[in-house]
Amino acid sequence: MTASNEPKIWGLHSQDERLLIEKGVVALGWRELGDLSGFPDDREVFKAHFAQIYPHAKKGQIPTSAGMLYRFIHEAQVGDFVVFPSKTSRLIHLGIIEGGYSYDHVALEYVHQRQVRWVNKLPRTAFSQGALYEIGSFLSFFLVKNYADEFLAAFDKNFKPFSAETEDETIGATAEEIVESTKDFILKELSKHLKGYELEEFVADLLRVMGYRTTVSAKGGDSGIDIVAYKDELPPRILVQVKSGQGDITEATIQSLKGAMREGDYGLFVTLADYKKKAARYLEATPIIRGINGTELVELILKYYEDLDDKYQRLIPLKKVYIPVPLAD
Repeated sequence: MTASNEPKIWGLHSQDERLLIEKGVVALGWRELGDLSGFPDDREVFKAHFAQIYPHAKKGQIPTSAGMLYRFIHEAQVGDFVVFPSKTSRLIHLGIIEGGYSYDHVALEYVHQRQVRWVNKLPRTAFSQGALYEIGSFLSFFLVKNYADEFLAAFDKNFKPFSAETEDETIGATAEEIVESTKDFILKELSKHLKGYELEEFVADLLRVMGYRTTVSAKGGDSGIDIVAYKDELPPRILVQVKSGQGDITEATIQSLKGAMREGDYGLFVTLADYKKKAARYLEATPIIRGINGTELVELILKYYEDLDDKYQRLIPLKKVYIPVPLAD
């Protein structure tokens, strides 16, 4: 058997565990799309149909949702494996796809179905933290890649569950992935929703919760100063420039901030991107100006998130959780 023909392992999420287990199927929703059995092996056709049926769907939702249906119908093959983590029983169900696509007109919601034979079910404690994190995807149907070997081994009757006495080496990687994906999410939301003056308002609010008194310059001002901040009623004055573009900041741009500063002022430059090498060296040589790049801005947001204005918490919705981390040496 060639590598291209090796069975894949698919992850599935569903709210109707009873339907899946009792009927022996894997299933997806989107009833309004109708029977897709006659649709060609073409992602663009699926995307166009999804957009037509759901004209008010968000732009990013169309390729994601249509892509899941395409993979479910055309990429998943008989003989492929399925991993279904139940939120009800907290068990991991393992199955093998045994039939092609069918549309169940009687089903209330999960109408797009394929027959599956469930061969095993195991507690979540049987798997490493990294494997559990991978199948915790937000997608309804997805390809398991990073921990495919671990799930594949679970189909063997001689499978040895992950031992609680064994150190889980995936915990550190899992924790790092969660942290990094959260940072990526924050930066993407800022880039998507806050441009120009809106980002200036956001930075001013962040500085406020950090203990600064801030005034945002009027829209359209040509002074090059976006925010004026004070730690208290007395000097020094801090002049802040904010850039929402994706391009890295040049030395000349920072020098323009320096040119607007008077004796005794301090400067702060905030960008969602980063600084070019010459600009970074200029900042190092000019201690009265502090530069904050996108990564550093996200760190500050995480630190002061709970005190940000409610509208910004809604813009960047985060939930405080505890995640496992490796024991310190």
